[in-house]
Amino acid sequence: MQKLHPLSRFLIAIASLLMISAYFLPIWQIQMWAPQYPEWLHMKIWINNLSGDIEIINGLNHYIGMKYIRVEMFPEFIIMPWILAGIIAFGIIAALIGRKWIGWAFLIILILAGIAGLLDFYLWGYDYGHNLDPTAAIKVPGMSYQPPLIGSKELLNFIAYSAPDIGGWLMAVAGFMVIGALGWHHYQERKNFISH
Repeated sequence: MQKLHPLSRFLIAIASLLMISAYFLPIWQIQMWAPQYPEWLHMKIWINNLSGDIEIINGLNHYIGMKYIRVEMFPEFIIMPWILAGIIAFGIIAALIGRKWIGWAFLIILILAGIAGLLDFYLWGYDYGHNLDPTAAIKVPGMSYQPPLIGSKELLNFIAYSAPDIGGWLMAVAGFMVIGALGWHHYQERKNFISH
């Protein structure tokens, strides 16, 4: 069965449309807690912007020599909307063409895009937490301040937490919908093969 099952095509189309939410919702979040900030400090990462307590975080990070966080320092914010638009368009085309090979190609593109996004975030966090200003007011020998990729981490008297935000979770749901779509097709293919 080279043609995808109609339900699989429908799920791929819905998954592609669901990814549009990333243009309107934050994709990632970083939160910081300390005794003097019991209400947590928040930073939201959008597809082309940052929001939250950026100025307070910058003010605190200045003392330990970390770079100021600014939207302009991320070329990703310029290219990410276009990359996502291409992925969404490819997914819709995959659903319309409805062939098995293009469904699998779409899944591979989603997986590679997810890995590339996490790797880029890790590399940014590494640079941000390790390349410190040697003239900073507070220096702790051997200490780096790389935020966690996912989960929580203690950094001096702060607990930093990093995880997908609403837009990121919806992107993950879209990815699992594509996996489900291809799994359903495979199940139907096997069922038809056995019945014949």
